[in-house]
Amino acid sequence: MSAPHERPTLAPSLYVYAKGLCDRDPDGQPPQGGHPLPDTARTRGRRRPGLRYHEALAAVTDALLPLLDAPDPARAAAEAERVLATTGVVREQVVFAAAAAVERPDEPAARALVRSLARHLVRTGTTALGVSAGLGLLSRLAEPEDVPYLRVLGLLDGLVHPVDAVLAPLDKPAAALVWLIHRTRSEELSGLVAALTTGDRAAVPTLLLGLPTEARGMGPEVARRVTEAVDLAALLRADPDRPELLGRAVHLLARMTSSRDYHAEILRYGEAVDLYETVAAHAHRLPRDVGHRARLLTLALDLHSGASYLLPWPPGRREVIHRTLLDTAAWHGEAPADPDGRRRADWIRRTARRLRAAPSEAPRFRIEVAVADPGDPDVVETRFLIDGRPLVPEAFGPGPGGSPERLLDSGALRAAPEPREVRLAEAYCTEGCCGALYVTVRREGEHVVWSDWRRPGGPAGRPDLPAYRFDAAAYDAEIARAEHDHGWTWPARLTARLITAGLRDRPDLLTRWGLRQGWISTDFSEPDTTVVTFTGPPLGDPRPGPNGAERESRQFLWRLPDDGTPPERRAARALRRLVDEDPRALAEGS
Repeated sequence: MSAPHERPTLAPSLYVYAKGLCDRDPDGQPPQGGHPLPDTARTRGRRRPGLRYHEALAAVTDALLPLLDAPDPARAAAEAERVLATTGVVREQVVFAAAAAVERPDEPAARALVRSLARHLVRTGTTALGVSAGLGLLSRLAEPEDVPYLRVLGLLDGLVHPVDAVLAPLDKPAAALVWLIHRTRSEELSGLVAALTTGDRAAVPTLLLGLPTEARGMGPEVARRVTEAVDLAALLRADPDRPELLGRAVHLLARMTSSRDYHAEILRYGEAVDLYETVAAHAHRLPRDVGHRARLLTLALDLHSGASYLLPWPPGRREVIHRTLLDTAAWHGEAPADPDGRRRADWIRRTARRLRAAPSEAPRFRIEVAVADPGDPDVVETRFLIDGRPLVPEAFGPGPGGSPERLLDSGALRAAPEPREVRLAEAYCTEGCCGALYVTVRREGEHVVWSDWRRPGGPAGRPDLPAYRFDAAAYDAEIARAEHDHGWTWPARLTARLITAGLRDRPDLLTRWGLRQGWISTDFSEPDTTVVTFTGPPLGDPRPGPNGAERESRQFLWRLPDDGTPPERRAARALRRLVDEDPRALAEGS
């Protein structure tokens, strides 16, 4: 009777299964989302109720450790699949994470055994858990010969994330293509993925130019993956005099600088410095329209105080490229007649002026407010520069600094002898989802100290932050300068800040109507409209509920479009109306 690991199985390995699907239609494109796993891939494990994440990691680790030095990798791979099915762990990501965290031996022969076991699991494993374990063990041990197997397995739904993690260090374009196959939604992007999958490289430039430019159709990670999949840096090097291709490179690079994603994607793009160099060298060839100018200035802004500052720049190169992009982005003459073009031209002038006025020598502590290109809306964030280096992307990552209204207008950053904890940044998807960055600010004699950092729910693996000490006088002066600096803002936003300040001085303007103040800012999609929000009972029903209970509360939005009058006058007029008029009658939906 044959040993268990020698018996033929009714189910083929997942690699053989995926390879068969490819061979049936060698010129075809995988379905959107990849091929489904066969039913047999997930039938061997049963979930253990109440199993916590750290317990699941430990269970997988305990199952794999005794097999790492087994002299027969084929037998060990079969045993690994059997044992993993008994752990109660059913999520492939957990198995991959546990296997990837296993310490690799330093001795070459021992490492070779682990690599051999990993390859047996990857190439002959019949379960998603077994293959995921193999991929985890193969991480940091994979070699170019593994790429063909990884590319095929990456076509299966359920394996894309572990395959991506192992494949990316070996072949970025291949990993990006695997990711895009599973994440592509738009028709234009599907066409590009089809050309890359079938090897039709001649069609790639034209299809690349047809991709959507709106932020919703091209998020930061999609932009990075597209850039990697088409090897955009190489395309530009081969054809640097094609302005439309250069314009698309600027667009994708600018999208990668956005903070509206789980990572600072520009820092994950390995050729970012090369692409910046190419863009800066040829930016003067771009059409002199407001869209290209705004995106070039977006890149200059990020090089100055955003994540792009942190790229591995050769000495002096960041400064040179920053100046080149800033000069090329300059807008002279009349603004475009259309509202969007006018808004972007105003932003270019305002932002370029501020960048040129920034200190040439980086001070110990600096606060700057960054406003995104209105044509590609993003958050307005407060940035903190310590010795010139941007703090938030280096210390946190999955989101921007807080708004200036919350951090500056409120006086939250002022230092006092009594320590105060301040949230500097929040994940773009909210703190409850992906975390935040907190610091405690306190005054110690002639110094202000930032210490006791917290990153609840934030990204793992970030180094601990030191306590930063600042000269108290210089710190106070910088806080005062930032609090009184309105140069970054525009009329509707300044109107919102003035209304907020007025309600801070006279909260009775809302409380007299039984209302509570909400957020006051500008409309995200209509930045020239000021929005005042408040909550309270419906209009005409201010009575208490039965037995004195509070009645149902709802949110109201009072919208104030920019009518061309100065912000100070608009804000004063709005506050005066609250004296005599119930604001619920002014709000939407009343």
